Amino acid sequence: MKTFKIYLALFAQMLKVRLAYRGDFLADLFATSLGGVSSIISAWLILHRVGSLAGWAQPEIFLIVGLASMSYGLFATVSWNLFEFGDRYIIDGRFDRVLLRPLSTWAQVMFDVFRIPVLVETAIGLGVVVYAVNRLHFDFTPVDWLFVATTAVCGALIYVFVFSILASVSFHFEDRIGVAPPVFNLIPSGRWPQQIFPAPIRFLLRWVIPFGFVAFYPATFLLQREGWRSLAAVSPLVAVGFGLLSAFCWKLGVRRYESTGS
Repeated sequence: MKTFKIYLALFAQMLKVRLAYRGDFLADLFATSLGGVSSIISAWLILHRVGSLAGWAQPEIFLIVGLASMSYGLFATVSWNLFEFGDRYIIDGRFDRVLLRPLSTWAQVMFDVFRIPVLVETAIGLGVVVYAVNRLHFDFTPVDWLFVATTAVCGALIYVFVFSILASVSFHFEDRIGVAPPVFNLIPSGRWPQQIFPAPIRFLLRWVIPFGFVAFYPATFLLQREGWRSLAAVSPLVAVGFGLLSAFCWKLGVRRYESTGS
């Protein structure tokens, strides 16, 4: 609880810093909102033209898109340092400062920077989920909405743990760019029905880089799609499994770390 309070204080401090320049904060918030809305509009234009994809109707796909956007918003708020880890912390030597503090090194890196305006992506995703539910004429219960919230958190954790594993590679191979950018480009693939991809890509998005568990498989549970619903229950287990794997990779990397000496 003491550690949690420390991280909460860091978040509050970052929020104060961002709100000190409200014009800049509002401009960033507007730009982020515009980007989130434009991605939704792009999906709508595609679906408006093709009607359905692999037997999935437009509202069903929007449910997947909304769930994915909710998870992405939570993930992107704390993920900035994972993309710049090799450059900022390894090559520039900032990880030395992290090691001097009596807190988790991984948590310090994660919560050193908060991209607070990106949380608007989560709000946009929730709005898309509400729209899809209304179009599908579902009678959602509080349990269903709890499932949606749990899905958003589990999806965000899957993103975080996958990119934590990729960031830990920088401990072994010093590179300013790292291996995260190609994997980051796969994130949009988890926002669509997996049947539209060939079998090797489906396997990749299910068991290697499990972005399919962020939104698609949980959506099949809500939509009561037979043949897929059993995988929806695996999403929390995937998050836990990749969490343990990322913890192992991170600890192994920390042991391997050598200061730059600069």
